Amino acid sequence: MMIRQTLDWNKRGICDNLALLPSPVEILQKLIGFNTTNPPGEEAACIMYIRELLEDAGIPTRIEALDPERPNLLARLKGSGEAPPLLLYGHVDVVGVDKQVWSRDPFGGEIHDDFVWGRGALDMKGGVAMLLSAFLRAHVRKLPLRGDIILAIVSDEEAGGEYGASYLVREHANYFKDVQYAIGEFGGFSFHALGKTFYPVMVAEKQLCWLKATIRGDGGHGSLGKAGTDCMAQLGRMLQSLSRNKLPIRPHPAARYMIEGMAGELPLLPGMLLRGLLRPRLSQVILKLLGEKGSTFEPLLRNTVSATVVRGGEKINVHPSEITVELDGRTLPGVTPEQFMEELYEHAIDRSIRLEVLRHDPCAASPDMCMFGLLSDVLKEADKEAVPVPMLLPGGTDGRLFAGLGIQTYGFLPMPLPGDLQFTKLIHAADERIPVEAVGFGTDAIYRVLERYGE
Repeated sequence: MMIRQTLDWNKRGICDNLALLPSPVEILQKLIGFNTTNPPGEEAACIMYIRELLEDAGIPTRIEALDPERPNLLARLKGSGEAPPLLLYGHVDVVGVDKQVWSRDPFGGEIHDDFVWGRGALDMKGGVAMLLSAFLRAHVRKLPLRGDIILAIVSDEEAGGEYGASYLVREHANYFKDVQYAIGEFGGFSFHALGKTFYPVMVAEKQLCWLKATIRGDGGHGSLGKAGTDCMAQLGRMLQSLSRNKLPIRPHPAARYMIEGMAGELPLLPGMLLRGLLRPRLSQVILKLLGEKGSTFEPLLRNTVSATVVRGGEKINVHPSEITVELDGRTLPGVTPEQFMEELYEHAIDRSIRLEVLRHDPCAASPDMCMFGLLSDVLKEADKEAVPVPMLLPGGTDGRLFAGLGIQTYGFLPMPLPGDLQFTKLIHAADERIPVEAVGFGTDAIYRVLERYGE
């Protein structure tokens, strides 16, 4: 559905017929229908659909692209200038569905059992539908804004952002001049524990620090045995050490905010147990006691590393003289690559193995919490049972790239979810889906933030 009619305004300047806009759910269904699997991405058709929605509503847009098939869309609503511009951003590329068994068409956007099904429903076409709908609503209703509202819909987040946010930050930084805060992924979804409904809002994310480990040893004929110094033996020892040896617990302020916020709402004993995670001497024991639930908190408390790619050996009858292992490192905010590598040498990797940095995306050492109060108030008004808490995200988003411009991202895509829905396990997985109700809830919450931003 496109807005090709003249909108009817009443004397107060409020559109009498918001039905001329497609609903957030209709927008999400349409977005899911574009196969934007990355790689290769090819987000152009999806971005052009969004551009048409905006321009048919009378909002000028601009397209910036490193590759015409991987464009990024920018749009702006003017404010009074009483507050700095606020950035809303999201990505339309998605991960693939190969070798996954789906109950529904992953690119169908079908509604079944009060859910919208499809790849990207949660990550993050559902969020884009919310942000876009709130942005359109603000324009149609002529919402008096205290600061400009910038909408950025980007490509390529799932593969690192080179064609998306990274390109915009590098080549079009002036467009984001004076922006201090942004709303994007990942946070605002509900989860239930001991009778409480928590809504974690992402205020910081772990840094990406990809490394390459190079293992060298004597080559030779495959028929000849080795004395444990060959590359394969060293590789085996390194992988076992990485699996056995956890890096030290180092509670970061963002993790402390989250754990303290949750503990303060829980009964005495569970609250004490949760706070114990912040004490390095107790945390490992408590993580074991928490079992599967402990896996939620563990990556928030320490630097982590996973061996993901191994390269070595060319012939079955030749001992390799070199093996390289690519390591997906995720460090706490403020940790430098040099500090991370030294920690690995001290606790998990032999110093004979050479480590080098493949990519490091830094972010601010500690979060700016100034907008958290507004977001928290909006959530509590929307859901009387809501307990908003700050969150440190163990993964990465485009927020780390916008942080290079001094922009603090809040992961705020509010979604009330059923208690039995395993939200995080559906992201990037088969049968990804989002409750129909949650899409409208998130749109309304984001719109309320736009109403009150800068007060």
